[in-house]
Amino acid sequence: MEIVESIESLQQQLAHARAAGKTIAFVPTMGFLHAGHLSLLEEGRRRGDVLVLSIFVNPTQFGQGEDFEDYPRDLQQDCALAEAVGVDLVFAPSSAAMYPRGYATEVNVSGITAGLCGASRPTHFRGVCTVVTKLFNIVQPHVALFGSKDFQQLAVVKRLTQDLNLPIEIIGMPIYREADGLAMSSRNVYLDSEQRRQSLALSQAITLAQDLVKQGEGEVATVIAAVSRHLGAQSLIRSDYVAICHQLTLEPQQRIDKDSVLLIAAFVGQTRLIDNGYLMDLS
Repeated sequence: MEIVESIESLQQQLAHARAAGKTIAFVPTMGFLHAGHLSLLEEGRRRGDVLVLSIFVNPTQFGQGEDFEDYPRDLQQDCALAEAVGVDLVFAPSSAAMYPRGYATEVNVSGITAGLCGASRPTHFRGVCTVVTKLFNIVQPHVALFGSKDFQQLAVVKRLTQDLNLPIEIIGMPIYREADGLAMSSRNVYLDSEQRRQSLALSQAITLAQDLVKQGEGEVATVIAAVSRHLGAQSLIRSDYVAICHQLTLEPQQRIDKDSVLLIAAFVGQTRLIDNGYLMDLS
């Protein structure tokens, strides 16, 4: 495994790989890897001849007062985990390399970014779209893998890739959870023991909603009310949003059907967590 900081060096190496007919699989991350990230890398290893991992805490997707400076970082540990699952190249650029002096270009996807996390974090997806477009242009992968915990982000990346005619297959991987159901997130390290206990209400709320639908409940408002009550019963949880949307458009729904996905964002103490789940069995 090789760690590459230079954009030009990475592009040269990958140009040789493409010329040799090799398939490039790519997993973009902000580092502080956990088992969810490793599941993406393992699938990428199966799909690609060359597996590239990027580790870059992207400043442009953090809003004012968010945790950019405090976001957990451990490049040495990340590289050890990456090597163990067969990563070929770790791309770890500096902010100065990605956004040099005079940088003036932004990428924005409208519509699908307006609600949910986009409403709470109005500059977030512009930063995500900009950095993902840059990384896609640098790596030029054949396939890129993203986790489904960031459901809106995955939908936005798919839309961006389609709209810009990028020849990249976008793969969304299932949410990876702790044994007790908490969706894995690098930000989970912020939680103290009581916050960690109460954070289980998010995954419990998804199960509650799925059970209501199995019992025949089809009204979106009824399910959202039940989920909101469950979250509100926890003293340390403050809901950001609870929504039931169409899985492709992310438009709010009035009735629950096979395309319905429940999306939750909530603050547990000062830590913002997200989770989601389909409301009908898709098998």
